[in-house]
Amino acid sequence: MPEILMIDDDQSLSSLLCEFLSGQGYATRCASNGRAGLREMFERKPDLIILDVTMPQMDGWETLKRIREMSDAPVIMLTARDDESDILRGFSIGADDYVTKPFSFAQLAARIKAVLARKGGTPSGEHLISGNLEVDIPSRRVTRGGEIISLTPTEFNLLSALMRRQGEVLSSEELARQVWGPQYASEVGFVRRYVWHLRQKVEKDPENPQYIHNERGYGYRFQISEEQ
Repeated sequence: MPEILMIDDDQSLSSLLCEFLSGQGYATRCASNGRAGLREMFERKPDLIILDVTMPQMDGWETLKRIREMSDAPVIMLTARDDESDILRGFSIGADDYVTKPFSFAQLAARIKAVLARKGGTPSGEHLISGNLEVDIPSRRVTRGGEIISLTPTEFNLLSALMRRQGEVLSSEELARQVWGPQYASEVGFVRRYVWHLRQKVEKDPENPQYIHNERGYGYRFQISEEQ
């Protein structure tokens, strides 16, 4: 049974949501602030974390930074704002998805299911190599020139999807379906944001990528540039 940790200072919402998710087949834990959430995460090692952005003392941004120092568990951010800058900020720190308040519990449950599927949905037994970039699927380990690159589960799945079809141009809609699931096919903004962050990690010069290339107006192609 997957375990979910809810970190939110709105204890009424947390209690209702944890009760709902328990009825959906998840084991749930609630924490009322960032510090308590970090303790729960360290002790319980949950499969997924739901994290509110606006909390006193330690907000969701700082809590997420601390989480990423210790864990690669998927994190869904809850926020009252859907500004592009806030979403990019969360992705840059290591968020896996966003849900904007107010939201329905059914909507959040669908997002949880999709994120957990992305975490464990990559086929085993593959070892992808392109130039000095290597992706070991069973261990979910990425290296460039022997140096380990730390990726979130979603970043890992996006890189794997691109590398499996090396040389082909994949539309943003196709990548969204492969990485996020069929219900996300129209969320091409997710693909653009994640490609940007993925380049920051795997490219030596993200402004002049050697691996992940734009096909303007269509999608992306993974192919090693000649200078590589």
